[in-house]
Amino acid sequence: MKDGEAFLNRSAQQVVDGMIAEAGRLGIGHSRGSLGEHLIDAGAQSPGSLEAGLRMVDICMGGLGIASVSLDRHSSRRPLSIEVRSSQPILACLASQYAGWQLTHEKYFAMGSGPVRTLARVEPLFEEIRYREPGAESSVVVLETATPPPAAIVEKVAKAAGLTPDRLTFVYAPTQSIAGCVQIVGRVLEVALHKAHDLKFPLDAIVDGIGKAPIPAPHPDFLKAMGRTNDAIIYGGLVQLFVRGSAAAARDLAEHLTSEGSRDYGQPFSEIFRKFNGDFYAIDPHLFSPAEVIVTAIETGETFRAGKTNIDMLEQSLG
Repeated sequence: MKDGEAFLNRSAQQVVDGMIAEAGRLGIGHSRGSLGEHLIDAGAQSPGSLEAGLRMVDICMGGLGIASVSLDRHSSRRPLSIEVRSSQPILACLASQYAGWQLTHEKYFAMGSGPVRTLARVEPLFEEIRYREPGAESSVVVLETATPPPAAIVEKVAKAAGLTPDRLTFVYAPTQSIAGCVQIVGRVLEVALHKAHDLKFPLDAIVDGIGKAPIPAPHPDFLKAMGRTNDAIIYGGLVQLFVRGSAAAARDLAEHLTSEGSRDYGQPFSEIFRKFNGDFYAIDPHLFSPAEVIVTAIETGETFRAGKTNIDMLEQSLG
């Protein structure tokens, strides 16, 4: 993809336009904020839906991913799962989907994801990801929260993105909602790529990827809901990456990519979060990765596997 085409932002806007047109069917609400920004409630005051969650995943990946939900009665006690794949995984998952933009004002806090990050470029990650979309005429922000952003946040995003507020759409849903569960677990491929980045694996060597994880039932308690969505990936996620380079490099990536190598592995995420007194950043970052991985070295034809689904932990967390 070439700089300036604004593919991620244009694709996300198309999904937003479709969501607004089908708001009733999707169980979502659309309104305008005080600065003219579009607000889409996908699961706070509105009920939301599985489909609304899938649309949020589509937005997050900027049209460069494909997400689907399936129900398989033969796949254990958690037959409902989401599968995501991308043939442009770095742009889809790291440049767009990754929730890497901290948006704070007074007591408001949310992590921003979506293609707006390619415009703002305020994160260190964009020192490595050179792709730019200066021609974007509008943009979309996805927030994991129950409340729309205050005007100060809208102004901050608009200034960083180089757009007027009325050209921005904020799509939000809390973790406790159906759509929130879907869009968070829909990051199963993204967390593997972010872990690969942390392991210093060259991003341009990752050419394709697919991931799958169970979708937990939403829970009204925030801590339990957050625990379930994280545990679905940590103890039940499966990812396959196709990479260039040597077989040795692919083997090394597979051996270090799974969650079971983390010092905090082996407890429900809600308990880990409680143990660290709610300090998300005190948790070992290597925990945030799929339970099982397959890495294929496309230049040698060799495939390496590591990790396994942890049924006991899924039983404790997902119920």
